[in-house]
Amino acid sequence: MAEPLLDLRRDGANTARVMFAGRSSSLSAQIVADVRDALFARKHRPGDFLGTEKDLASRYGVSRIVARDALRTLEALGIVEIRMGKGGGARIAPGNPRLFAEALAVQLDLTGVSAAEIMDAQRAIETFSAELAALNANKADIARLRGLLRDAEAADDLDAFTRLSRDFHVAVAEASHNRVLVVQLLSLDHISWPRHNATATPKLARKILDVHERLVDLIEKRDSDGARALMDDHVRMIRARRVAEHGQDQTGCC
Repeated sequence: MAEPLLDLRRDGANTARVMFAGRSSSLSAQIVADVRDALFARKHRPGDFLGTEKDLASRYGVSRIVARDALRTLEALGIVEIRMGKGGGARIAPGNPRLFAEALAVQLDLTGVSAAEIMDAQRAIETFSAELAALNANKADIARLRGLLRDAEAADDLDAFTRLSRDFHVAVAEASHNRVLVVQLLSLDHISWPRHNATATPKLARKILDVHERLVDLIEKRDSDGARALMDDHVRMIRARRVAEHGQDQTGCC
């Protein structure tokens, strides 16, 4: 039987083990898994003191080398922050999932996901983000969206317009006030959003800007169904262009 594209059955201990070798690897991985499980069980909160290298070695009955390896892995995973010197040690880190959006994008790219797969996922995220934005956006969100529209209108080249369009899409997701959707979109954008759009034209830019202006109007009017439908049509257009740019047989791109 072929291996699955993404093996979601791997637990935290297995994930940690790949970073080590030998018996010390299993001991280090067990510490990592225990801390991770305690975190998911809400036994640890951001800022909680986990201990020093010496504390961990004593608690688990392992050498300080093993404890040091475990702490380094926990730090690399973003679970702890480590301070050196007097009063130092490891504390549970504050959450910042944006730090890992690019890392997830790299792994997706290395896995070989297609442009179509990325854009299908992006369509799902962005359409729901637009719907939630119409329900949850506040005055500051609307002001930011309109500011991005003004900046895009004044953009003096298509690359700048492309960057501002990307910022607009992220701002719509942020206006949803759902952080999970925002991070997922940021991760996909690392792969899907070109830094230089070779197929962009002034005519296409004008069409995109018109769609964005209508979308902000719908969000401001709290028309969640309309915002969702318009974003769905918009991302389907983007999908067609992206897939065509990657050499797949698609038609209907603008």
